[in-house]
Amino acid sequence: MMDELELLKKDWQKKEVNLPKLSFDDIYKMIWQKSSSVVKWIFYISIAEFIFWIGLNFIPINTEEIEGKGSELMMLIESVIDITFYIVMIYFIFKFYQNYRKISATDSAKELMKKILKTRKTVMRYVWFNLAIFAITMVVVFIEVVVFNPPKEFTDYISQADSSMTIWVVLCLIFLVVILVFGAFLWGFYKVLYGILLKRLNTNYKELKKLEI
Repeated sequence: MMDELELLKKDWQKKEVNLPKLSFDDIYKMIWQKSSSVVKWIFYISIAEFIFWIGLNFIPINTEEIEGKGSELMMLIESVIDITFYIVMIYFIFKFYQNYRKISATDSAKELMKKILKTRKTVMRYVWFNLAIFAITMVVVFIEVVVFNPPKEFTDYISQADSSMTIWVVLCLIFLVVILVFGAFLWGFYKVLYGILLKRLNTNYKELKKLEI
């Protein structure tokens, strides 16, 4: 048995000698190419997402207009949120493009590690911004529908109830749960969409660290 193991070891050692040896530059080049490709895909996905949100505005939705001064205020708030959302999205798309260009032009392994970390931070800020906009939009919709344009059945129920405060508290708690559920769904969507790419970047970063730069 021992003789067979020794023969296998010797055979493997002979094969290992014939295998091509990768230099530091070869390994770095492969990591650099993979990182550049990942950041490029992040940039492309952000553009596709921006086009998707723009496209939603062209979908016809039949809604009753809210009358009164409260309506004008809410419409103004919605417009400000929309404008802010698109401006910030354009800013992040530009940052993703900058990250891609900088990684593509990087000629140092240490610089590549810094660019990877910077890209990861940019993506996380982008995700948190989208989650924050989602939560704010939901609150605005809640106020718009329940406060300024509540269904007749709801107003009748409130007027007949013994404690309207209790109903409002329960309604707010239900709304909070709805925000958390849909927020968790949106977080999961971004986790899948960008998480895979960020995981690849993290793997590349760890491989660079192993080189003991």
